[in-house]
Amino acid sequence: MDKNNINVKEELIKELLVKLSSSGKSSVVLKILLWEITVNTASFMKRFLDAILSLAFILLFSPIYLLTALCIVIESPGPFIYKQTRVGKNGLHFNFYKFRSMVMNADKLKDQIMEQNESKDGVTFKMKKDPRITKTGSFIRRFSIDELPQLFNVLIGDMSLVGPRPPVPREVAEYTLEDRKRLHVTPGITCIWQVTGRSDIPFNEQVELDKQYIRSKSLKNDLIILLKTIPAVLTGKGAY
Repeated sequence: MDKNNINVKEELIKELLVKLSSSGKSSVVLKILLWEITVNTASFMKRFLDAILSLAFILLFSPIYLLTALCIVIESPGPFIYKQTRVGKNGLHFNFYKFRSMVMNADKLKDQIMEQNESKDGVTFKMKKDPRITKTGSFIRRFSIDELPQLFNVLIGDMSLVGPRPPVPREVAEYTLEDRKRLHVTPGITCIWQVTGRSDIPFNEQVELDKQYIRSKSLKNDLIILLKTIPAVLTGKGAY
């Protein structure tokens, strides 16, 4: 979140507390203070766990990082990391990292095959037999190995382990006001629809599931989603 926005928010809260205190509404002031403490504590704990777990996972999966990078470069010479601009919390843009699973000029080729988009909503682009995907890319996408570099996004704070998937600016431009509710929280590597069908779930249902997560988000629910991610990744259902 932008520091200026944080400072403005804090000033507004302080001003409100002063006004309520001067009017004798101490119970209201107490409730607001308790709410702020609860929200800030939960945010701190989520960020703390994100940092600790992402670092642990990076160290644990380091052999997979090396092997995957080698396979990508051998099959398709070029950078093994694909960097893309994504939209995060409150609409802020950040660099999003993945293992490259497509040929080098994939973005240019996408414009040529847009009419073959199999996503019925017209917002996201999905194609089960995308000709841009390499053999190595097909394997790492099936088992979500291509997502592992996003642990670095989590470590630096652009993303969380659990949260709505971060969209590209082109998708956000097509969002309705209702869809934009997905941008109210930090995006994540995994989410509810990622563990219940992934790409097979239509965009409008993805939005509903993301809003469901936002309304009920807690450390307990995050842990449940993380545990459900394991069988979802192993089966590879809905991954393409």
